[in-house]
Amino acid sequence: RVLNDWDTSRQIMFCDEATANDPATPFEGGAGPWAILIGPEGGFSPNERKRLRGLEYAHVAQLGPRILRADTAAVAALTLWQTALGDWK
Repeated sequence: RVLNDWDTSRQIMFCDEATANDPATPFEGGAGPWAILIGPEGGFSPNERKRLRGLEYAHVAQLGPRILRADTAAVAALTLWQTALGDWK
């Protein structure tokens, strides 16, 4: 439901555990308004994953092969985002 009214100028980084074994993909989008989506317990459903991957303003992020607690995943995702944007040179 949230995506139905989403401001498409705001990029989404979504952390998908199903991509843990895929090759790393470039993370793009630049600075500006962002949201980071951490999957629910049990992961994204196939329909949620398909919908998010179909959005040009959504970028998949890989947090590794381990299942992380939500609070740990949020910190890991924020670190990945800051690194991708060049905050930690």
